[in-house]
Amino acid sequence: MGKTVIEQLLKRFPNLSIYGIGTNSIATSALLKAGAAYGATGENPVIVNSSDADIIIGPIGIVIANSLLGEITASMAAAIGTSRAYKILIPVNRCNHFIAGCQESSLSDYISIVCDEVERRCFYENR
Repeated sequence: MGKTVIEQLLKRFPNLSIYGIGTNSIATSALLKAGAAYGATGENPVIVNSSDADIIIGPIGIVIANSLLGEITASMAAAIGTSRAYKILIPVNRCNHFIAGCQESSLSDYISIVCDEVERRCFYENR
């Protein structure tokens, strides 16, 4: 998911500087291959980078402790949830949670919505 988000964002906004923070080394490697300028893995990078991020993008599970098959620790969820960053959460109804009122769309459709929201937030809203 993160790999595709980064690829699509960079296709639309080639000068965007993206930090790819993965919960595991395979995820981080994919984020870097997709074009993230920087990459790091694990709990501490999530906590440290959440404090000064402008936008955080990921599946909704990143703000739920013990989600994503246990990869999201309580500290990670708290750091992301309390971050002042604008959060764009992808409503993935997996890993033992369901988002009511969310239409079932393809991941590709959700990623397109993510890119639209980044454009709105970065290029129109703050002017």
